[in-house]
Amino acid sequence: KVKRKNDFKRFLDPSIISKLKTLDLKARFVVEGFMVGLHKSPYHGFSAEFSEHRAYNQGDPIRNIDWKIYARKERFFIKQYEEETNLIAHVLLDSSNSMSFKRGGRISKFEYGKILAASLSYLLINQQDSVGFALYSDKIETYLKPKSNRVYLKEILVKINNSEPANKTATAESLNLIARAIKKRGLVVIISDFLDDYQSIISALKLFYYKKNEIILFQILDPFELSFAFDKDALFVDLETEERLSTQPQLIQKSYLEELNNFLSVFQNECRNYGIDYNLITTDAPFDKALLSFFNKRKRMG
Repeated sequence: KVKRKNDFKRFLDPSIISKLKTLDLKARFVVEGFMVGLHKSPYHGFSAEFSEHRAYNQGDPIRNIDWKIYARKERFFIKQYEEETNLIAHVLLDSSNSMSFKRGGRISKFEYGKILAASLSYLLINQQDSVGFALYSDKIETYLKPKSNRVYLKEILVKINNSEPANKTATAESLNLIARAIKKRGLVVIISDFLDDYQSIISALKLFYYKKNEIILFQILDPFELSFAFDKDALFVDLETEERLSTQPQLIQKSYLEELNNFLSVFQNECRNYGIDYNLITTDAPFDKALLSFFNKRKRMG
């Protein structure tokens, strides 16, 4: 049993997941690895009382697996509910050029974001929730309205898979446009490095908040962006403006970290003031960290 669980745990490691061929396969392994490691459904009391169990079939909602029975018999059984509550979710992914940065992690911020967006979409649609997807930079690159069928999941995954970082960052402007396009309240998931003016971002997030949406943010950063642990002279190139700066990182590390930590602290506190779930994720972190935050948010929504 332990070996089997550890096998699944390996597929939460970004360096391993990134080697898989297709995005669909990456999303499936991330979700299944996470669910097996979870041991139990987080949806206690989520719907009506279930009336009976039956064997799990491919395509059944993952949320209805009875993990207690699995622990005893090592077979999946589904709890059949008399009624269900469905969610409308919007997964928003930042595709600006700053997301292409990679230094301390095995994959770029954008690749990590793509896998996370695909995994959340896979999970939600397998739970029979409706999922919409948006890709943005300094404009809306892609916008798909929420739907809940599995054929639509393929369309979302194709859009995510075919996307590449491009253009400058205009997070607030893009979020404003998306907020106005959303007609029904639900859950808004935003995946970005949020390296932009935090005050304008918070103002944009308020639009989702005032329209009674639940919001969860995943700020994706490379480990080197948090440590600035460069050990020799370096040439820094702005990924969006191509502006160049040659410097000795050791001389500016202290000032950089003070500015960064202040930015992160203020941004996080502002999010909390509006009931927005904030999560800082580095590109070397196993995907279960983000998925667990998502599940806790979903559970609180009922």
